[in-house]
Amino acid sequence: MNQITIDEIVAATGGTLLRNGTETSVSAVKQDSRECRAGDLFVAIIGKNQDGHRYIPMALQQGCRTILLSHTGEWLQLQEAEDVNLIQVADTTIALGQLAKYYLSTLDVKKIAVTGSVGKTSVRDMIYYVLSEKYQCGRNLRNFNNEIGLPLSIFQFDDTTEAVVLEMGMNHFGEIDYLADIVKPHIAVITNVGMAHIENLGSREGIFQAKMEVVKHLTGEDPSDHEPGTLVYVCDDNMLTRETTAGNYRQVEIGRDGRSDYIISLVDDFGLEGIQFTLEHAHQSRRIALPVPGYHNAGNSALAIAVGSLLGVSIEQAVAGLAKTELTGRRLRIVKGAHLQIIDDTYNANPDSMKSALKVLSQSEKAHRKTAILGDMYELGEESSRQHFNVGVFARNLNIDQVIAIGNNARQIAEGAKGGTAEVAYFETKEKFFDAMKDWVVEDDIILVKASRGMQMEKIVEKLVLF
Repeated sequence: MNQITIDEIVAATGGTLLRNGTETSVSAVKQDSRECRAGDLFVAIIGKNQDGHRYIPMALQQGCRTILLSHTGEWLQLQEAEDVNLIQVADTTIALGQLAKYYLSTLDVKKIAVTGSVGKTSVRDMIYYVLSEKYQCGRNLRNFNNEIGLPLSIFQFDDTTEAVVLEMGMNHFGEIDYLADIVKPHIAVITNVGMAHIENLGSREGIFQAKMEVVKHLTGEDPSDHEPGTLVYVCDDNMLTRETTAGNYRQVEIGRDGRSDYIISLVDDFGLEGIQFTLEHAHQSRRIALPVPGYHNAGNSALAIAVGSLLGVSIEQAVAGLAKTELTGRRLRIVKGAHLQIIDDTYNANPDSMKSALKVLSQSEKAHRKTAILGDMYELGEESSRQHFNVGVFARNLNIDQVIAIGNNARQIAEGAKGGTAEVAYFETKEKFFDAMKDWVVEDDIILVKASRGMQMEKIVEKLVLF
């Protein structure tokens, strides 16, 4: 991070300097008091369960001498608080975003925003690896993609950064609008419009509208010339089409027919070994090999190639970058247990990503047995029962030997999976499954584990590793 002066912080946030310390600038921004050091700005975020103002004394003890806050307290009388910059704002979360927006505007970087119902982190990572073949590139810290995580990620960039890829998450209207206003992207990517967060957004049409909030903030690489930005998306012949996404910006479409700018065909799925597919663009075809598993990753990697092309990355450089791709978090992560092979996809789940992961398991090379351990998917609202049942029906028709459903809603997965060739079992809790695990797991099995994050299915992975 480049240094930001105290005066810049006050101006960017519209804050009031309550107390003026001797420190004239900061070189890092933190919201975790345990990570604070001298030269940092500590932002006292008020969350659902914690008020960051409680931890200001710890930040001071750690050596921090600049605090962004919305109210003061008894700690103001502490000796450590005597030589401290205190900047007061109405809302520290909003102020964090305002400061990040200002800071990013001072950097000469190419900015790419990525959103979508499924695959946005994978696409973000693929774009990062593609662009890194030509540029010094940055991306979100871990899975920091909300109104707190995205600004904190921005403060990791500095004058050496040439391009940034920023994932934007949401579960309500207005959140993408807010994040995109901070970034002002040159290129926006929408991976797809699925069922995730339909409980809050009402319908797929509502989800589409929420994702499309990103285009309101598209700018060209030189906004002073009023150059339009570019929207890149995978056509689904329904929500995301050239007609539905049209606007005052350029469009780049990925698809599987002759009308798209990038045409995907001849996808070969090798399960855990990855995929190969043909990509046609500008009357030229190229066979692409991707070490990441999943049929759906043909579209994801094509998005990355298209973004790279817009920024001058050759197809050869893009392919080289994709070959180095390592996905963030527990996304189709292959874990070798003592006697098992585990597909750890426990970061999150919705109907589309659940089906994609099941395809990977189905296409994997046959070991002893292929087992899917599936848990609840959250935020599906009135669609929950039907969508869980449909996942079970989908699994019924795949090359899978066992379907094990765990959780309240997952009962419907088990119901949907009955009647096929797979043996089906249902457990209300992980603990009940652990008690019966020896009856369902044997040496040399391949096991997929997937559910929404709140299910904490990584605990099952940990047990399987030691099996």
